[in-house]
Amino acid sequence: MIIFYLCEFIIICIGLYFSYYRSNYPIHMLQLEGYDNKEYKNWIRENKDHVSKFLYSKNYKSKTPLVWTDRAKRLLKTHKLVNFICFLIVAIITDIIYENTKSYLSLIGLIIFSLLIYYFQYVLLLISNAIRKPKEEKINLGFYLQAQEKIKTLKKESGLKVLGITGSFGKTSVKFISDTILKEKYRTKNTPSSFNTPMGLSKVINNELDKNHEVFIAELGAKQKGEIDEVAKLVSPDIGIITAVGPTHMHLFKTIENIQNTKYELIEDLPEDGIAIFNYDNDYVKPLADKTKKKTYRYGIKDIEKLDVYAKDIRVNEKGSTFTLGIKGLGEISCSSVLLGIHNISNLLAGASAAYVLGFNLEQIKNGIEKVKAVEHRLNIVPSPAGYVVIDDAFNSNPVGFRAALSVIDEFKEGKKIIITPGMVELGAIEEEENYKIGIEIAKVCDYVILVGQKISAPIKRALIDNNFNEDRIFTVKSLNDGTSKLVEIAKAGDVVLFENDLPDNYNEE
Repeated sequence: MIIFYLCEFIIICIGLYFSYYRSNYPIHMLQLEGYDNKEYKNWIRENKDHVSKFLYSKNYKSKTPLVWTDRAKRLLKTHKLVNFICFLIVAIITDIIYENTKSYLSLIGLIIFSLLIYYFQYVLLLISNAIRKPKEEKINLGFYLQAQEKIKTLKKESGLKVLGITGSFGKTSVKFISDTILKEKYRTKNTPSSFNTPMGLSKVINNELDKNHEVFIAELGAKQKGEIDEVAKLVSPDIGIITAVGPTHMHLFKTIENIQNTKYELIEDLPEDGIAIFNYDNDYVKPLADKTKKKTYRYGIKDIEKLDVYAKDIRVNEKGSTFTLGIKGLGEISCSSVLLGIHNISNLLAGASAAYVLGFNLEQIKNGIEKVKAVEHRLNIVPSPAGYVVIDDAFNSNPVGFRAALSVIDEFKEGKKIIITPGMVELGAIEEEENYKIGIEIAKVCDYVILVGQKISAPIKRALIDNNFNEDRIFTVKSLNDGTSKLVEIAKAGDVVLFENDLPDNYNEE
């Protein structure tokens, strides 16, 4: 009997050790999905063929590492408790069976159930996260209300102005561009990186925003209806910019109309004397601008007679762009920028529009534009010791941005053009179609194509072959590292290499 219980104890200790040890991997995936059980379950369902590789492989590597936030630490404690309870229940059942049969075979059952607990850590994590949800919502609400009150106090006591920026794409670039331009006149604070959720914004407001700041620039993100309203009510914007509406997060939004309505929540939450700024070149944004009753400014490069802020005489090359900036009521001025691609002129116009409504003159706006630097992972040139030009557009891609990136490398007249990409994700029902279409565009521009992963990139490869692209110049690799190794074999000094869309860990695939 003593031997039985000793064996049982050893098996349970080993099971607990490995289950605790492997908890990091499912927690990481849950964190990447915003601690949303529904999204996490969707990810498991869509990646069921290689869930075990992600969650249990010793060779698991992370481009975006797990961040041990207070929430993640609290979740880990709860998850360990859930594991312990599961092993305790299995141990009690094993003891009952042994007491009735006196058979050591019950230990085999214990081993089997221990392995099942180990393997299904991602399922137990759903339970742990559900247990924690009410307490986490209460904690989050406290931070949210604290930040909301701080914004109101700063607006009242020090005259803080808030610029809110949203859109399917372009919002992070516009945020950093606006910050650079507005620094010509004001002391600004923006949200770092892609901090655009209620908790990310609350953290910045509570910890970093103070009475010395004159303008707070907040990027507002959403994956479903109502989320822009939530963050807009948090930051209380005086000025709102909608940069673009397009097919991103289509697996969640389902329709473009849902995206339009969600982005427009920012405009609806502006005060009556608030100012709405729209990218009038975007076909899905245009009707939003036209229906707005609040003070409205339109920017773009098309239909200049309908625009308040515009660019003309545009020249774009591999070194940046030059253009004439026009603002109705102020006049026109020649500008230049190191940013690549005509789409970045649109982003510059968004920042110029914000500066205009905040009282800038043309010369101040021009000076700000010419100080703007490329945003990391968004069409910025990275030095290469091998002598080829590397264009980093690794931030999560969309059909419009992908085409813009291709137009940029098309401006380079010397050397081979090489692209490394896994394709585009989060496009819902149109994902395969859009990847096929982008494959057609790649065939027109590139000389070599390196595809990372097989599943998502398959439509691109099919489009390349259908358009008579040389199959000897198409390479499918398992990882970005493998792609970089293949690149070294192909590229020479003077060539142009585009890294387009470096998928996060929850989309990586063999």
